[in-house]
Amino acid sequence: MSEERLADRAYAGIIGIIDSDALAVGDRLPSEARLAEMFGMSRAVVREALVRLASDGVTEARRGAGSFVKSRPSERLVAYMPMAALSATLGTYEVRFVLEAEAARLAAVRRSAVEMEAIDEALARLREALLSSAPAHDEDMALHRAIIRATANPAFELAFDALAGEIDRIMRAGVDISRSRPPEVIGAMMREHEMIVDAVRVRDGEGAALAMRWHLSEGRKRLMP
Repeated sequence: MSEERLADRAYAGIIGIIDSDALAVGDRLPSEARLAEMFGMSRAVVREALVRLASDGVTEARRGAGSFVKSRPSERLVAYMPMAALSATLGTYEVRFVLEAEAARLAAVRRSAVEMEAIDEALARLREALLSSAPAHDEDMALHRAIIRATANPAFELAFDALAGEIDRIMRAGVDISRSRPPEVIGAMMREHEMIVDAVRVRDGEGAALAMRWHLSEGRKRLMP
């Protein structure tokens, strides 16, 4: 089994420890050596899993003290992706930060009037879906894809399509989890999309890229309680 797949197993195993032991935010995880012993893996594999968990905002390392729980994945997340797939699915965010931020920047610079109209229409459909009880993941995907298409570079859409399955799971989970929380959470999600579209409309490339990165960062946080 590859080191990457072992790291995925260790990632899922650590999430399992957090859940089964009911560890709260701020609680210390077992030591790296202890985790390696528990999983029957090398410390290097466990270390890689811990690095990825920290990147996903689940744990944080404190020098000389070990790793601690920073946030717990929402219980609703399990309905959309098994814990074994959580590492790979959340890992797409690292790619999306690069891919979609640059796509937003290029869309702002290159978009045509017709493409801007398509983006505005997609935003309006997303707003209607988010503010109702209807599913909104298809509308969310359509808006992100409309921005991707406005780059005038088909390679961006090919790259986006390669991640589409994982992105769809994240969007389904994100909307459901957000709707289980106070109404302002959905409101924040909508404002993030509006900021991206507003920047594209006024051809502010750097602003569009920043707004997209902010939206994706906040979206990842919404998957945690």
